[in-house]
Amino acid sequence: MCGRFVSARKRLELLEEFSIERDRVADGPDPEPDPDYNVAPTRRVYAVMEPRPRKEEPDEPLARELRVVRWGLIPFWAKDASGGGKLINARAETVAVKPAFRRAFAKRRCIIPADGYFEWQTVTQDGKQRKQPYYIYRKDGEALAFAGLYELWRDQALPDDHKRAWLWTAAIITTQATDDVGQIHDRMPMVIARDHWADWLNPDNSEPGQLQATMLPAMAGGLTSHPVSTAVNSVRNNGPELIVPLSADQERPPGELF
Repeated sequence: MCGRFVSARKRLELLEEFSIERDRVADGPDPEPDPDYNVAPTRRVYAVMEPRPRKEEPDEPLARELRVVRWGLIPFWAKDASGGGKLINARAETVAVKPAFRRAFAKRRCIIPADGYFEWQTVTQDGKQRKQPYYIYRKDGEALAFAGLYELWRDQALPDDHKRAWLWTAAIITTQATDDVGQIHDRMPMVIARDHWADWLNPDNSEPGQLQATMLPAMAGGLTSHPVSTAVNSVRNNGPELIVPLSADQERPPGELF
């Protein structure tokens, strides 16, 4: 699964990197998120998408947008937003048929930009088991374009013209891990390669087989990792020190990977 990740790139960097045509963050109701080195469920994160035109602007053409969404998808049919921290991941094997995800998979796909993500490996030391966190990222330093889904949930307690009447939420699609990363954890995020971004984001492309073909395990062979401090275990900790490799004089688990 993907339960924590890093989103440290600034808005202006993302506008350029993902060829954004409409910046919905600058004119949105909330300030742009600060760099986050320990993104946890319900946090605000950036998302790249191509929403269909709104009813009040039916002639508006499709365009690639950058928005801020809350991590943890709330299905449009949910009675309330209380479960928003639970649906953070959607399994690639079932995303097209699960009731909570199938409509979003068909019509509302997005990209969640990430610098990297964390996974925990169970290790045995001195006869005891513990969880060692690893930071996993691209060798070339480029962003990971996580395959995501987004939904709009209407808060019926607010009037139609209220700026928070609609809540935008998202989930990250995961798959079986490749051999290298699978040594740390059995699941990993799926990514969308740059040459498939347009096909993935286009809401008119709804054929499940074609969509599945655009998704790949997170850069198999293009990733690297290193063990990091257990400080990342607490969502209260945040900052670039969380992705710094453990130094030689710090304790490292036996059988360290990569």
